[in-house]
Amino acid sequence: MSLKAFAAKIFANRIAKKTEKWVNQPVKTQQKVFNNLITQGKGTLFGKDHQFATITSHQDFVERVPIRDYEELKGYVQQIIDGKEDVLWPGKPIYFAKTSGTTSGAKYIPITKPSIKNQVEASRNAILNYIHETGNADFVDGRMIFLQGSPELEEKNGIKLGRLSGISAHYVPNYLQKNRLPSWETNCIEDWETKVDKIVEETEKEKMSVIAGIPSWVQMYFEKLNSKTGKKVGELFKEFQLFIYGGVNYEPYRAKFENLIGRKVDSIELFPASEGFFAYQNSQKEKGMLLLLDAGIFYEFVKADEFFDENPKRLTIADVELEVDYAMVISTDAGLWGYNLGDTVRFISKNPYKIMVSGRIKHFISAFGEHVIAKEVEEALRLAVEGTDALVNEFTVAPQTDPEEGQLPYHEWLIEFEREPSDAKKFIEIIEESMKHQNSYYFDLIDGNILQPLKISSIKPNGFQDYMKSIGKLGGQNKVQRLANDRKVADGLQPFKIS
Repeated sequence: MSLKAFAAKIFANRIAKKTEKWVNQPVKTQQKVFNNLITQGKGTLFGKDHQFATITSHQDFVERVPIRDYEELKGYVQQIIDGKEDVLWPGKPIYFAKTSGTTSGAKYIPITKPSIKNQVEASRNAILNYIHETGNADFVDGRMIFLQGSPELEEKNGIKLGRLSGISAHYVPNYLQKNRLPSWETNCIEDWETKVDKIVEETEKEKMSVIAGIPSWVQMYFEKLNSKTGKKVGELFKEFQLFIYGGVNYEPYRAKFENLIGRKVDSIELFPASEGFFAYQNSQKEKGMLLLLDAGIFYEFVKADEFFDENPKRLTIADVELEVDYAMVISTDAGLWGYNLGDTVRFISKNPYKIMVSGRIKHFISAFGEHVIAKEVEEALRLAVEGTDALVNEFTVAPQTDPEEGQLPYHEWLIEFEREPSDAKKFIEIIEESMKHQNSYYFDLIDGNILQPLKISSIKPNGFQDYMKSIGKLGGQNKVQRLANDRKVADGLQPFKIS
């Protein structure tokens, strides 16, 4: 065992003991975070506007601070961009994480000294937790790659801005810098295809032990490696032991990745976002991610099916139930208050508190009242892939509300297959039956002849990549929207269909 691996094990044990303390006191830990946030926020413009000085309980907070999304917080953010201090958090943020996806263009999410510290420590602790659980620290001596956005940052009124993954690149600890790929120059390449080609060139002969990134973009990297070398990733990188991912559900990619790698490797699921680092997988034996209750974030949960009610009930960690989909609302040490993250989560354990991401509060199909969410779609596809020996590269689902004359409306599944199903009819039947089993609304609509069964549209090889490229969103943290209540993505994919 190397000195670095030995030191990693000692550090991992220390962090495990620290984690155990707050895991065993979840409600008390969250109350402490809440109290600290309110104290810090009292002197800010937001705190004065919302009477933080009079807040002594969660109920006070609920009464004074409504749930907001970015658009409703934007006025405060703009004041920070314009140079004002003490707006959402004392002083000024040190970064803005720039993300896309709002109705009025880019989002600028503030990142403060305490919030970036919590982000960095959470990602570090995810790996240390793995070392503590498995006893495996050998990978720390190998080469590691993190597929991420450019670390080159812009500046607005003295505040640096860039993509979160690019900002995080500035916080890789010194003891990992020598192990880390790609090079700084390659990381700064903006064009994603050019960047991946260069990464392949830099890594194909290295002893890669850890590979991390959003699955869809790691898949592109793996495919290019395979195409260039003719080898499975696990054969090419014999030291490859750990795959770290986040951003989307891995299950729809699992079969494809196992095929590309050619052997089993351990994996760690993360739940990071520009707004905070919320959870990481803490067990190789069990599904789900440990919710980080001691990381400068106070959590509230609203039942997903009540979220759009006029005054939905806002629950704390003490009040949640298992196997219920909740919209996650956060207040953070970056100055986000009652902020609707947009993600839905489901608790699968309360001892400790473990979650899985079940979808997006806005990513659903309910054009006909069916309330279909991402988790249902992904589970149905997983079963169909298993049952027909298919391999899926990417997919999206949308309602067809304007079918040909004389036909009922339906859900269109647009799928790019790496390997076609052994039985196309069975593939559709498995999805259909799974959807009806999981979603009683969908069952009733099919049973009542309001909807006809789903239809599959096959997309050309690399069609999803070509579509993302056509809208300027290839690479980085951009992801294909898996589910939509409109046909914007589906219509954009029309030129890439196999006729």
